[in-house]
Amino acid sequence: MLTRSATVSRSCVPLPEPAATASQAGPRRISILGATGSIGESTLDIVRRNRDDYKVVALTANGNTEALARLAIEFDAEFAALGDADKYSELHAVLEGTSIQYGAGEEALDEAASINVDWTMAAIVGIAGLRPTIAAMNATNTIALANKECLVSAGSVFTRAMQDTCTTLIPVDSEHSAAFQAIDASGAENIETITLTASGGPFREWDAARIASATRAEALAHPKWSMGPKISIDSATLMNKGLEVIEAWHLFPVEPNQIDVVVHPQSTIHCLVSYRDGSVLAHLGAPDMRTPISFSLAWPRRMEVPVPRLNFAELGRLDFEPPDPERFPCLALARAALERGEAACTVLNAANEVAVQHFLDGGLTIDGIARVVEATLEAAEKNGTIATLNGIASVYAIDTQARAMAQALL
Repeated sequence: MLTRSATVSRSCVPLPEPAATASQAGPRRISILGATGSIGESTLDIVRRNRDDYKVVALTANGNTEALARLAIEFDAEFAALGDADKYSELHAVLEGTSIQYGAGEEALDEAASINVDWTMAAIVGIAGLRPTIAAMNATNTIALANKECLVSAGSVFTRAMQDTCTTLIPVDSEHSAAFQAIDASGAENIETITLTASGGPFREWDAARIASATRAEALAHPKWSMGPKISIDSATLMNKGLEVIEAWHLFPVEPNQIDVVVHPQSTIHCLVSYRDGSVLAHLGAPDMRTPISFSLAWPRRMEVPVPRLNFAELGRLDFEPPDPERFPCLALARAALERGEAACTVLNAANEVAVQHFLDGGLTIDGIARVVEATLEAAEKNGTIATLNGIASVYAIDTQARAMAQALL
């Protein structure tokens, strides 16, 4: 069992004020880190509809050479980078002879992220997105953060880097974008709770035995959102909501006990902010990531987006229920890690990434993900892996150790 840290400190991200972003002449130069994932594709769908307003400068992907090259050519990007160094020859074969510069491997991702632009979408999944996002801080005015692992794994290391570079951060996760929009100007002392909503995922009404025997296809069949494999599995286990609790703690001026989670199967309300006068401000919208993406892209203005409009007469009802800690223990594990300290959150994320990949590869049942994460946290507590984060090197060191422990447990 994790022991609570004597002090759990953090440096809250300074979320921007509307005056911080001025209008500019000409197209806005943008980069998209993780262009072939669901967030990247949704971002480019918006850009495609507003070609005169945005100039795509750099695009990255992990290993989808064909999709990256196609997008780079379509949007006339200046630079395209693959994370998989072994795919360089494939990228070379497609882009040779074009005006597009290209590369493959970690250094190429960093190079793409370091190109000067006005706005960067940070949407690389997992801790793999941490280094490129930090690289982007010195090269961009605004980072639209869709990678929650940057804050979950690196915590105050990441937020201090944001502050040191004076980079504006706009959260893109639907719940955190909603909270950002629902927090008024009256001051943090007036907030009682921030309530993140969860759809409940594909297993909301399943019993524990049925969940334990769930197939990969069943776990990936999210009832409301269209997402990549990793986040879809996290949603099925409710680990995604646990990671979002940690992310919210870093983003907003509240304590862990002020961050609540409620299951809301319609996925119409994305976040509720309750104030000490008894009022509650809720953000509502269709479950379409183009809404929070467009908000981050156009902020402090808003833009036309072809998402479904809410029809409350047709919707009819909004349901809420508490999350079940017996069937979905990952949420409690994430809260326990947050209470223990930032390094425990680094371990939590690393173990979860390893376990989720094993499930996707067919080597683990989905209920085994929580067991692997819990056992890794306990092992890390015993051997002293859970230490203070004092720089980016310490984040990667703890992440590496945690992955090795999770692999050994598997």
